[in-house]
Formats: sequence, structure tokens, C-alpha cells
Amino acid sequence: MNRTQLGAALRELRQSSGKEAKAVARSAVMSPSKLSKIETGKVPPTVVDVERILEAIGVSDEVKAEYMAAARAEATEATAWRLVRRLGYHRKQQQIKALDDSTTLLRVFQPSLVPGLLQTPEYVRAVFEGKNLGEEQLSRTVSARLARQQCLYDTTKSLRFIITESVLRWRLVPAAMMAGQLDRIISVSRLGHVDIRVVPLAVPQSDVPSHSFVIRDDRMVTVETVHAELAVTDPRDVEMYVRKFNRFSDRAVSGDTMRRMLEAIRDQFLAELESAP
Repeated sequence: MNRTQLGAALRELRQSSGKEAKAVARSAVMSPSKLSKIETGKVPPTVVDVERILEAIGVSDEVKAEYMAAARAEATEATAWRLVRRLGYHRKQQQIKALDDSTTLLRVFQPSLVPGLLQTPEYVRAVFEGKNLGEEQLSRTVSARLARQQCLYDTTKSLRFIITESVLRWRLVPAAMMAGQLDRIISVSRLGHVDIRVVPLAVPQSDVPSHSFVIRDDRMVTVETVHAELAVTDPRDVEMYVRKFNRFSDRAVSGDTMRRMLEAIRDQFLAELESAP
């Protein structure tokens, strides 16, 4: 089976399972019309689409491996943010939540923003306010991102975050909210299955941050650029990101050392408030 045959093959698989298209679409976090377009070949499915459809149908590991191999025939896919905006950013957050739920080992590298799973409600709102959404869309998107954070408390997962120090000082929200955001990171870092590390600006480096990325198990990397989100699935490329993640992990601080560092930065924000007229 090649990639161009995927849509029809997914339709046959769904029909054989006896499941209605609406039910599969709902579980796969997509509209029935999108599923129909995928099944009829009008819209090529992404790797994420195929994975969600297969999980919604309920297939064996062998069948899933065959279909996912066909989906990954193209090593990198790009989804323009204008298409995400058309879909709705809240729907995108729901799709990411579905991916989070199916991921056992999540590795996040962030040199730009506090990772979404660690953001406070105020920080989330500030992130999406820059996208010029209407108030209703903004509220739905904020709620959808916060709902994703439930996976932080799933002890069957291993969640690893690497953040550069500059992220902790970037004033996306006022000083009082930044202090609260740092307290939030400190609190989450005490969870046994969560590893949060910070790369200090003062530590000599052998690599450059380039951009943020998320590694899901060893099967997929997502990268956010200015115009699009990239999904990388070629094992050779995924391994490059794993190596980069590990290099920064080796230069980062963790545990009590990391928490003392965040407390010091938090106290600087609080000192500003106390000295303000």
C-alpha cells in the first residue's frame, strides 16, 4: 500500500469494523466532512490523521504498523498556521491532547516560550492573544490548552522538558504573572515522572537552540515555525532531534538546583513589584 491508497484503505478498514463515520471522526478529533474527504482521496491524510483514525477504529498493532508505514512515506509534512486558524485553534489543541494521551515518553525543548503543558491560564491567554482571535475563540482555545495539562498527572508517562533561561525572563505577561508562572513550573517539577531542566545562559554550550521541538516516543517530532507546523517521522531525522535534546539535557540544571534558580528569578520579579511606586 502506498500513500495515495491510504484514504480508500482507511475507509475499507472502518467499514469492516462496523463503526459509523461520525463516531470515528468524533474519536479522531476531526469533522465528519474531513474524514469523508480523506476516505475519498480528496484530502491527503497527515501522519497524525492516520494515527488518530486507526486508534478510533481500533486495530491490531500489526495493522497499525502497516498503515503508519504508508503514512510516513513522506518524511516531513507541513501544516500552515492559516489552515489551523481556519480549523480553529481550540480544535488543534484537542488534536494535540489526543497525541499527548497516546504518547508514553514526551520530550519538549523550548527556547522561546514556557511549554504549553506548564503554562498558567494567564500565560496561555497571552500566547493566543497575539493571534488576534475573537473572545469566544480565545476562551475556547485557552480552555482546550489547559485541558491538555491533565496528562501531567498520568504517572504511566515520562515527561521531560528542557527550557532555556531566556524563556523564564521573557516578559510575555506582567511581573506578577511571571512570578506565578515560575511557581507553577517549580510545583510541577516535584512530580516524580516529570523532569524539568533549565539551560543557564552562563553555561558554555556546544550547540545552538535553533527552534522549539517536541519528540513523541521515537516515532514523531513536531516543529513550530513562523508559518507552519512540521511533522517529522523519518527515523533518521527523529534521531537527530533526540541527539540534540540530549546535548542540551547534559548542559542543563535540574532538581533542587533548577528550583533555586527559578526561585531567584521569581524573586527578582517580585522585587520589582515591591519597589514600584
